[in-house]
Amino acid sequence: MEAPSSVPVLFAQSMLIGLSIAAPVGQIGVLAIQRTLDHGRAAGLATGLGAALADAVYGAIGAFGVTGLIRWLLGLKLWLGLFGGAYLLYLAWRIATKPPVQRLQGQAAPGTLLRFVSGTFLLTLSNPTTILSFMAVFGALAGHAPAASPWAMVLGVLLGSALWWLILAAVVGALRDRFDARWQRVVNGCSAALLAGLAGWQLLQLTRAA
Repeated sequence: MEAPSSVPVLFAQSMLIGLSIAAPVGQIGVLAIQRTLDHGRAAGLATGLGAALADAVYGAIGAFGVTGLIRWLLGLKLWLGLFGGAYLLYLAWRIATKPPVQRLQGQAAPGTLLRFVSGTFLLTLSNPTTILSFMAVFGALAGHAPAASPWAMVLGVLLGSALWWLILAAVVGALRDRFDARWQRVVNGCSAALLAGLAGWQLLQLTRAA
């Protein structure tokens, strides 16, 4: 029988999983950095929180062992990947064609923040790599976990992922005022190129798996 102390240990492990999956700079990291520079810390954090919520959803599916839903999602991997790749290309185009913004215009409006959260939530859900990684890791953890622990696992991965986005938004936000119009154009161009490259890589992986 598992000892009660194993639940806090599992919570800590889940936090580390959420942090480690969020930390590599992928499409969400690029978006969070670019939006923090354009709209402030709240925009960067909102962008990351959408990804954290999606991570928690996949964590819950793996933790509770919903095998039917897992099979259904894996069956949709091609369509989810196509949606994610197309959306990344759209975001790359939007960023590449947008003019520099005025740094003193303040933080993003609540409606804009909600749009950032929902957009990255859907983008993260559509990433086949996220599906497979959470299914494998949380399925393995759940097999050795106490019966009352799945919610601790879900909360742990949510907080771990959110912690990374909070740190990233705070660090980038501290540098925000140093970026003039010229540097904004450089950052926007680099962000658009990275997002387009990530979209191309994701679509290429889909063609290889087909």
